[in-house]
Amino acid sequence: MSALRPTVDFLLYDWLKADRLNERARFADHSRETFDAVLDICERIAREKYAPFNRLVDTEEPRFDGEKVILPKATHDAHDAYVASGMLSAAQDYEEGGMQLPYTIEAAAGTFFATASVSIGGGLLTKGNANLLMVHGTGLQKEVFARNEFAGRFSGTMALSEPQAGSSLSDITTRAIPDGADFEGDPLGARYRLRGNKMWISAGEHELSENIVHLVLAKIPGPDGKLIPGTRGISLFIVPKMMVGADGQLTGERNDVALAGLNHKLGWRGTTNTLLNFGEGRYPVRVNQGGGLDGRGAGAIGYLVGKPHEGLRCMFHMMNEARIGIGLAATALGLAGYYASLDYARNRPQGRPVGPAGKDPAQPQVRIIEHADIKRMLLAQKSYCEGALALLLFCARLVDEQHTGTPEAAEEARLLLEVLTPVAKSWPSEFCLEANSMAIQVHGGYGYTRDFPVEQYWRDNRLNMIHEGTHGIQAADLLGRKVAMEGGKGLSLLALRINGTIERAIQQPHLAEHANALGQALQKVGAATKSAWATGNPADALANAVPYMQAFGHLVIAWTWLDVLLVLAPGSPRAADEGRLRAARYFFHYELPKIGAWLRVVETRDPTCATMPEEAF
Repeated sequence: MSALRPTVDFLLYDWLKADRLNERARFADHSRETFDAVLDICERIAREKYAPFNRLVDTEEPRFDGEKVILPKATHDAHDAYVASGMLSAAQDYEEGGMQLPYTIEAAAGTFFATASVSIGGGLLTKGNANLLMVHGTGLQKEVFARNEFAGRFSGTMALSEPQAGSSLSDITTRAIPDGADFEGDPLGARYRLRGNKMWISAGEHELSENIVHLVLAKIPGPDGKLIPGTRGISLFIVPKMMVGADGQLTGERNDVALAGLNHKLGWRGTTNTLLNFGEGRYPVRVNQGGGLDGRGAGAIGYLVGKPHEGLRCMFHMMNEARIGIGLAATALGLAGYYASLDYARNRPQGRPVGPAGKDPAQPQVRIIEHADIKRMLLAQKSYCEGALALLLFCARLVDEQHTGTPEAAEEARLLLEVLTPVAKSWPSEFCLEANSMAIQVHGGYGYTRDFPVEQYWRDNRLNMIHEGTHGIQAADLLGRKVAMEGGKGLSLLALRINGTIERAIQQPHLAEHANALGQALQKVGAATKSAWATGNPADALANAVPYMQAFGHLVIAWTWLDVLLVLAPGSPRAADEGRLRAARYFFHYELPKIGAWLRVVETRDPTCATMPEEAF
């Protein structure tokens, strides 16, 4: 991780000018010194409590003893250290016990934990859960649930998917029925009984905190008793594992939420991943109604968040935040593999250089980093991962702009985030995974063994293309909605920003070639976007949404790299600056030209995939 900090510092301060955020009223008590102190603490905790146990949590998977889930002591220690650091509430108001820290700094600090051990966890879902409640919850829901999550007493989940529905949320069947005649009078919110099953719930069962607060999507039946088709009938509910009183204290009763099983994953093995049954009757729960107890009955108690049938709108507050977090996790894993393979390449002797007369076996072996193909793979990793890190920190900076900037700047930040969020989640998930594959290749046969960490990084990273919206879903969101929303305002604004970078770069002779290449790439993406929608038929456009996403992502990363280079002093003697120039050159020479092939099938609306007959497979 020692190599990560200089890169983070450069991107935060030299490029994003994050230290200037303290000029804003919300961050006025901060300075670069306080930002650095936060980074120092997080880097130390990650180094001491996370990194040494990354292999341990991979081999000692969570196990269920029939009563509770058992996790290694190291996981408990890491969780406790993270809670003690205050990072769960770092971005919250002082009145909430927070630090009023910019999200840019919080996101940067999070990369240390994810690089050290992504599956031990760093509170991503708990923070997202609590942040959602701070926006959409009632005053008492904030007090009882969100503030206890920020304090580390409670942890949080998001429970969306179901075994039969997967990512198709319109097909969920979990039902929420009003609980008694006075269901709307409960101080914690309108009270319902939930029955159904939820799948792939990360951190859905453990003993790390006093309570687990599930945010659950369910449907309230219509007057005819039937579930409303599609997403219109979806509502959002707080379903605590342990029942809580209006004073925030546990009542001692367990809610009707039962662990049906643990999912045994390829990677991220340190985090419990669960199938949960809500309301099966295993833990019948009493409910206080009008001062009395109505006896026991099946059904998990849930409290409505927001209005009925607006659950998906509320949940997307958490999902969009989680998508930036997943992009950061993918990037951190890519960087971890890059650093490991770079260290290996610098120390592994093998082979001899080729001269005019071929190889001289009498000469001593050279380290593999001296071979051009090893440098190719290291440069690819560097260009992918450091480019992705820059993009993710830029998105985090946009979040701060949206919350604390002028009205005009906040609106621009919102539009840019709408367009960039699918890219920020999906591009690192694909290409930092490819970086992990190259890290294995650099290690050769050793990389394919458990004796070196790079195979685990690849396994851990393979999840990121799947969760928080699969790669294909993000691509369909980008091409099907984000580039066209509000009359294409977000796409136009992004193009304006890219052109601004091009205009500045083209005036510098050593960057002019890159600027011209980026300009041509921007034109190609714009033309392909129009061609994809030429028929007005979504099926024609979206058949090749993933190649569009790949090309769009490459355009954005190339722009990010060129913008980063603009802050370097021409002719800088620093090795780190030379490394950035070379990584950007690699991306422009080896990667950006690929967009032509991806966009060709987009602009011609190639039907090869969409029209393939099932029986022909």
